[in-house]
Amino acid sequence: MKVQGSVALVTGANRGLGEQFVRALFEAGAAKVYAGARDPAKVSVPDAVPIAVDITDQESVRAAAEQAGDVTFLINNAGSTTRANVLTADLDSFRSEFETHVLGTLAMSRAFAPVLGRNGGGAIVNVLSVMSWVAVPRTAGYAAAKSAEWSITNALRVALAEQGTQVTALHVSYLATEMAAAVTGPKEDPATVARATLDGVEAGADEVLADDITKRVRAALSGGTETLYPQLHGGEALV
Repeated sequence: MKVQGSVALVTGANRGLGEQFVRALFEAGAAKVYAGARDPAKVSVPDAVPIAVDITDQESVRAAAEQAGDVTFLINNAGSTTRANVLTADLDSFRSEFETHVLGTLAMSRAFAPVLGRNGGGAIVNVLSVMSWVAVPRTAGYAAAKSAEWSITNALRVALAEQGTQVTALHVSYLATEMAAAVTGPKEDPATVARATLDGVEAGADEVLADDITKRVRAALSGGTETLYPQLHGGEALV
């Protein structure tokens, strides 16, 4: 998939990683970039085409797919977190995480799959997380939703291969954005992550691992729970 000349749509494009994706797409030569947001008036990147889309609202998703019928590249970036603790958060917090990250991503992908197919196949990027693979009790709702979103992403990759649509998963730990403002550890530059993701798409990568923490956790998957959760055996947590 070549980014140059593509017509892209980025959800959650009014801030953070989404805004950096819009900028990176233009830098890479995209012909048009739709910047999706619940409030399109908040889109600030020059030359972007603001488009209203709430990924948790089926009618909003359908309308966006009708309006942006020339899209060849969809980036499912929109997300949020309720910081749902596994022991204390109410179940509605968990439902909110799944509505956004799992069902929202699925709704956008289903709505735009025929658009991408008509336009030659194109590509989808789903913004996932290191939490797709390892859970932290204080944000268990987010981790559970991202794990399910990873499963959906893998299923979409298989289902859309026949029509020539490439599906890439971005996995990253903490970003220097508003969502991770309370995190005190190392954070990645969202602009750097956006550029690396586009490079991965152009290289045909199924997954982009954007930082060292994510790479360590991915490598630990084959080691079982002892490797993923060393803090249970006297070691230091991976995340």
